[in-house]
Amino acid sequence: MGDYLVFRLYGPMASWGEIAVGETRHSAAYPSRSALIGLIGAALGITRDDEDGQAALAAGFRFGVKLHAAGHPLRDFHTVQPGADLKKLRYRTRRQELTLVPRHQLPSPMLTGREYRCDSFSTVAVVVTDKAERSLTEVAAALQRPAFPLYLGRKSCPLAAPLAPKVENYASLKAALDAFDADPLPELVAHLKEAWQADARQRNVRRLNMRAPRYYWDEAFGSDGLEADSPASITLTRHDEPTSRLRWQFAPRREHARFTEGQP
Repeated sequence: MGDYLVFRLYGPMASWGEIAVGETRHSAAYPSRSALIGLIGAALGITRDDEDGQAALAAGFRFGVKLHAAGHPLRDFHTVQPGADLKKLRYRTRRQELTLVPRHQLPSPMLTGREYRCDSFSTVAVVVTDKAERSLTEVAAALQRPAFPLYLGRKSCPLAAPLAPKVENYASLKAALDAFDADPLPELVAHLKEAWQADARQRNVRRLNMRAPRYYWDEAFGSDGLEADSPASITLTRHDEPTSRLRWQFAPRREHARFTEGQP
């Protein structure tokens, strides 16, 4: 048993960045560790150039994620205009980057691809380590009144429902991640008469396709860290351990996953 901070992530579009290779920006199906640390950092008001603050966040929290609905994949295309390549010059603004040389001397625009997940829904459980500088209660309060706007991976992906953070004691990580199962989006049924709410909740579960959830958790929890009788199905490697937000550098880490069968 232990205390967990639990909140949910739901939006019309999300993009959980993977390794960026070439002109394509891929998205994972579920939130990355770097995205969750960034979300908490934004809520607390810790800027990207605060290397010590970002390092403290990375060392202070462990995460478990329950992917209820991966959402539908979407790919969009962007035309990107690179700036002037002037050595030993650090641009202060985007305008400066594009106006310091005549337009005809700028590099040719590039067509890049962006991947998104539409209508995805996840539950996140957070625990503190002995190196944590912020308590779960502090983080929960910040998620309710964030210092900076919160989004699902990209600024173009706003939240479609409140995070609904809460700090409670649960018997296991799995019990914490199951916290929103019975009523995933209560805001959608709050305006209905009480007699209709149960049916509306079931429709929400079906609409989100919450039949075969997947669980993911940090390697530090152990392969049986989800629950005593729910060992990991597989161990994965992801390159989402932030080492420097300022230089946008990430290291590989390992995490466990458990896949469940769909309910009839």
